[in-house]
Amino acid sequence: MPHIASHRWNHPACLAPRALHPWLVHPGSLTARLIAHFPAFKVRLLRQRWARPNRDELGALGLRRRDLAIVREVVLMSGDTPLVFAHSVMPRQALFHGYQGLRRQGVKPLGATLFANPKIRRSQLAYRQLDRRHALYRAAQAAVGPLPAALWARRSRFELGSARILVTEVFLPAVREAKP
Repeated sequence: MPHIASHRWNHPACLAPRALHPWLVHPGSLTARLIAHFPAFKVRLLRQRWARPNRDELGALGLRRRDLAIVREVVLMSGDTPLVFAHSVMPRQALFHGYQGLRRQGVKPLGATLFANPKIRRSQLAYRQLDRRHALYRAAQAAVGPLPAALWARRSRFELGSARILVTEVFLPAVREAKP
């Protein structure tokens, strides 16, 4: 299985703004950390449907361009303030071999489900700065409105046996302003 850090997902996290760095490199559950810092935490489900993954996600999951997966997009919020745009790719094989319940996740945080299962292994984090040319930047902007010229994102693969899903978290401006 290829590593998730393709040539486009290998930016050193140390290049991220200093205030964002602790959030970006945190190895545990981002959901749990957000809940601890933002008592009004909630998940706003944007969409969860069968779709083709983005080109830079195919290799990380061993998929071909024509393969479909369930793509889930949410905004992690503090009240009405968007914190993180999250994009998850769940291939058909993963949904039938280990991650069956994820199709009915609804507004429950995906991180809470993934980190609750001790059998699930997480890959190393990969980082990237996104701009308007990237599909995830455009999806985040469509969900929350105007954004700065560049955003930082991280992604990791969660593995349960041979079942793999990919989770990408795009950090929005309000997180940078929060104390980690």
